[in-house]
Amino acid sequence: MKTLDQGAIAVAGLQDFPELALASSFREANTDYGHRGYAIYGKRLLDVALVLLALPIVIPLIAFCAIALWIESGVPIYRQKRLGQDGRVFNMLKLRTMVLNADALLEAHLQKNPALRREWDQSQKIKKDPRITRFGRFLRATSLDELPQLFNVLVGDMSLVGARPMLVNQLSIYGKADAYFALRPGITGPWQVGERNETSFCQRAEIDELYCLDVSLRTDLRILFKTVSVMLRRTGY
Repeated sequence: MKTLDQGAIAVAGLQDFPELALASSFREANTDYGHRGYAIYGKRLLDVALVLLALPIVIPLIAFCAIALWIESGVPIYRQKRLGQDGRVFNMLKLRTMVLNADALLEAHLQKNPALRREWDQSQKIKKDPRITRFGRFLRATSLDELPQLFNVLVGDMSLVGARPMLVNQLSIYGKADAYFALRPGITGPWQVGERNETSFCQRAEIDELYCLDVSLRTDLRILFKTVSVMLRRTGY
């Protein structure tokens, strides 16, 4: 069966490559991981049940953070195109932790600083990112900026546990993505509770593959409990 090159798709971007075609090409390319039972039905039930239980606490917390961000720097919540299950493109919600002109500012800093360029190329993150606001840095350290993604979980774009959703233009550096597209991407996952700050972006493919081969209720609960510990240690950036 003929499929399209993943790197070419990533370079083309959403404007040049229709989202439906993107999704279709990956449905053809995906490997069958033999998921049954929990991976297909139980995982979704767990997601919906836990999100509904958390909403009475989460909604006031998101509102408080959004007001603080609005006072600090303007529009508090933004949507970003990400790749989901079967290559579907969806809008991921997030509390905005950066200044409004973040993309232009990033490129300017990368052009001036080769060390920052190397750090960005390796991990797609910068430890001392000049674009992040003061309150935004706290939200990132505690991972509270991800809370709006609970609504992505509720509508079925994401799962509580899974591979972190990547940008469309990151696909070309991700590597073999069959495991990534086999499941819904997650708010948290094995990469978040592992050595995420010491792991290159390309190594995430191996981590996601191992998780995809071992999807179980036990694994997901273990990752969820570990996530609480990671948030309390404030290891994000």
